[in-house]
Amino acid sequence: MSLRIYNTLTRAVEDFSPLVPGQVRMYVCGMTIYDLCHIGHARMMMAFDVIQRWLKVSGYQVTYVRNITDIDDKIIKRAVERGITIRALTDEMIAAMNQDIGALGIEPPMLEPRATDYVPQMLQMIDTLEKKGLAYRSGNGDVNYAVRKFEGYGKLSGKSLDELRAGERVAVLDGKEDPLDFVLWKSAKPTEPDDAKWASDYGVGRPGWHIECSAMSCQTLGETFDIHGGGADLQFPHHENEIAQSEGANGKPLARFWVHNGFVRVDNEKMSKSLGNFFTIREVLAKYDAETVRFFIVRAHYRSALNYSDAHLDDARNALKRLYTALQSVRPEPFDKLRTGLVEGPASTGSARTGIDWTDPFAARFKAAMDDDFGTPEAMAVLFDLAGEVNKTRSPELAGLLKALGACLGLLQNDPAAFLQAGAGLDEAAIQSLIEQRAAAKAGKNFAEADRIRQDLLARGIVLKDAPAGTTWEVGS
Repeated sequence: MSLRIYNTLTRAVEDFSPLVPGQVRMYVCGMTIYDLCHIGHARMMMAFDVIQRWLKVSGYQVTYVRNITDIDDKIIKRAVERGITIRALTDEMIAAMNQDIGALGIEPPMLEPRATDYVPQMLQMIDTLEKKGLAYRSGNGDVNYAVRKFEGYGKLSGKSLDELRAGERVAVLDGKEDPLDFVLWKSAKPTEPDDAKWASDYGVGRPGWHIECSAMSCQTLGETFDIHGGGADLQFPHHENEIAQSEGANGKPLARFWVHNGFVRVDNEKMSKSLGNFFTIREVLAKYDAETVRFFIVRAHYRSALNYSDAHLDDARNALKRLYTALQSVRPEPFDKLRTGLVEGPASTGSARTGIDWTDPFAARFKAAMDDDFGTPEAMAVLFDLAGEVNKTRSPELAGLLKALGACLGLLQNDPAAFLQAGAGLDEAAIQSLIEQRAAAKAGKNFAEADRIRQDLLARGIVLKDAPAGTTWEVGS
């Protein structure tokens, strides 16, 4: 079976083939970087980490772009509150993000453009839209997009202009000719810091959120590319507005497949900072090892809602233990000694060689699941069936296959004994992450936080030893 992906644009699962044989270009809307990432952000980045991994396993060369929004109202507000520059804040938060998602085994994208590096391209696109009559200057200095002048607005979200019009306010605010219009260029306010402003033919100001991604995606991947992704909350208005801008400017489809991951929920409500019901990745990793958190996220289908609770994470930990117990009981055949096969795909694309024989019944089931819109729940079921067979047959080859299939999802690559015995469920990556957080706290003279981390690790049986060369750890007796 060839790869099939659910396309939000058509609301159907479709056969996937890239524009250029053997090459996939994928853009994912990344973080607005003003605070620590929460587990909902991890879910988004994990979903597309699994997708890009499977595309590579399937033999494609993947150009994966995930942007960073580093200029925004919330970023400006936070930087002013802390009395630091916008760049200092965003650099700090990007480093924290990379540390947190790195602990979860989320691979970095090939390109990670920052919005502030692409302001000239944004202004060029705004100029094109103005010349085509799709943008206009307002009396307050802003430049807005004229939504009603773009034919097909609403095709991604399924919202018609009549439906949107029903929600219009009586008064048209912010210099807009129509309440549906959205800002492309925001005129600078006197109270905003200098590093939040750029000179332009429209006056001093900064770009709107939506134009940032249109400019970055087109600049890095071209005017039309294969996959555009992001969280379900971005479908409208962000992605709808991206389509209006990019297709309005270029006259070409922006992306062939639109892919959206589901929400993380707590007590049946979406996890978000605005609701205050969120848990940062660091808070979760202080209680659970990184691979358990990864397993918890990956075993749910990327489009489904993911219900967060300690009980679900405890269950994930126990389930992962069952897989590692099978690997501990039998020494796996080394990955490179397994029978080699080619992943199915166009012969001309140079499909990647793997250490997996895809004709093996377990491997074939796993591949069929992943080829069906990245069906990780069914793929996970194959892993458990395979673990049962390993326990029954004591086959090193099957144990090696279990580990190799797990690798496709970024799982089961730790030493089984170390995973099963690590202090209170913390693996080496999670422990090292906490040590680095403690070092950062000490460097910032936050000694109370540094001591809290030490005590938390000690309670889990992890003893820290500080030395001039750095901090080491061992499992206490």
